[in-house]
Amino acid sequence: MPIYTRTGDKGYTSFFNGQRISKSDSRVDVYGTIDELNSAIGMAIAELIRIKDKGLSIKSELERIQNDLLDIGSALANPASKPLNYLEKRVKEFEDFIDQMTKQMPILKNFILPGGGKTGALLHFARTVCRRAERNLVKLSENGKIDNNIIIYINRLSDLLFTMARFANFKEKKKEIIWFKK
Repeated sequence: MPIYTRTGDKGYTSFFNGQRISKSDSRVDVYGTIDELNSAIGMAIAELIRIKDKGLSIKSELERIQNDLLDIGSALANPASKPLNYLEKRVKEFEDFIDQMTKQMPILKNFILPGGGKTGALLHFARTVCRRAERNLVKLSENGKIDNNIIIYINRLSDLLFTMARFANFKEKKKEIIWFKK
């Protein structure tokens, strides 16, 4: 079976229920951004030197997140989908992971510029895509039904990606660059 269907050639796509919708629709934009986030995380995984410390595995967690993001994209592509209640547990796991990494790093006292090593920079990039997904989700929620678990998950994911970027730079001994206001 070929990958192409030609059904989207005129700027329309379908939800899971078969409803045709413009590719410019805000719901399509949101799940497209979630897909972009998943790809950005994939780029970080490809660069990631397996960073393990006290049982932490950033690579394993990012792969779990990629699976979560496919669930989220699927739920967004099906407006009648049931809430993804397991995301509440994942948010708590994110908070625990953030706390474990934070305990090992110097206290953050300033704003930092995205960057450091390549792994850290890619995680910072994924964080910015995550923030855009969150803005799009909130906008969509103002006009339509959105599982609030998704918004909370994406919000906390951006915090996790920020901390992972810092942690990767810390473990790889890449210096964080402090932002100096002019």
